Amino acid sequence: MNAFLKRVGGSIAVLAVVLALNFFIFRIMPGDPLTGIMDPRFSPEAKQQLAEQWGLDKPMAEQFVVYIKEMLSFRFGLSMMTGQPVWDELRSRAANTAALLFPALLLSAALGIWLGVKAALNRGSKTERLVLTSGAVSFSFPSFFVQLLLLLCFAYLWPLFPLRGTSSVPPPAGGVKAFFDYLWHLTLPLFSLVFLSFGGWALYVRNMMVKALGEDYVLMARARGLSHRRVVWNHAFRSILPPVLTLLLLALPGVVSGAVITETVFSLHGAGRFLLEAINSHDYPSAGAAFFLLALLTVGCNLLADLLYVLVDPRVRREGAH
Repeated sequence: MNAFLKRVGGSIAVLAVVLALNFFIFRIMPGDPLTGIMDPRFSPEAKQQLAEQWGLDKPMAEQFVVYIKEMLSFRFGLSMMTGQPVWDELRSRAANTAALLFPALLLSAALGIWLGVKAALNRGSKTERLVLTSGAVSFSFPSFFVQLLLLLCFAYLWPLFPLRGTSSVPPPAGGVKAFFDYLWHLTLPLFSLVFLSFGGWALYVRNMMVKALGEDYVLMARARGLSHRRVVWNHAFRSILPPVLTLLLLALPGVVSGAVITETVFSLHGAGRFLLEAINSHDYPSAGAAFFLLALLTVGCNLLADLLYVLVDPRVRREGAH
């Protein structure tokens, strides 16, 4: 319990550092945030009014206090790009990001785990060599290169999928048609993410399973006459389940941050693309809110991974009791 409380305290300290860095880094970056939202023909008086509207005329310490209050209250202020509340902007785009990233994470993990187990059970065979080769290839290429290549082949040369966007223009009438049109637009980005991610899972699980299959408790289970399926899944795979679940949780923040590239390449209306636009436009409230939520997700997943590890691995519980 004391160890977990220390982790919570450390997580709070990390969030405090992220909050401070978010505020100061964006303000020392070259460029003026007002240039992106005002006409060059505006008078100095108009620019001063805009600075007052966004609170940029106040002393830095006062801006920092206002910023902390907005972050901790999840109000986040108004976006300089759109003039709309940042929370509303993120909420309207988060659904598209979640609809793309969560299925991609689950599918890539499921495919990689299945292939990793198959490779471990067929050591020295063509199956293992195929898994090792495809796994190494899948994460050897930069994500943007693979995604641009997929767009070129399957959206331009052979127009099986749309080039951009999350829906057709104009959108099809009717809920069912609109739903399938939405899935059609997400298919190619989803495939690209699964292709880029499954290899890491396959290699990791294969290595873990090879080690687990050689452990004494697995050999004893086979000697007791248990079925092959029970030995593999109830004993060997169950022993590597804690690190696999931990890796799944720890991969979530990385997948979300990777949405910046995917949503930009495929021109999707998502939170990742909004973050990139906010950084390019020096939109302090939007960029700060996006990075704060990403840090909150990362810290939360780390804490949840610690708790989950204790729940699924009785050895950790026994060590903690002592």
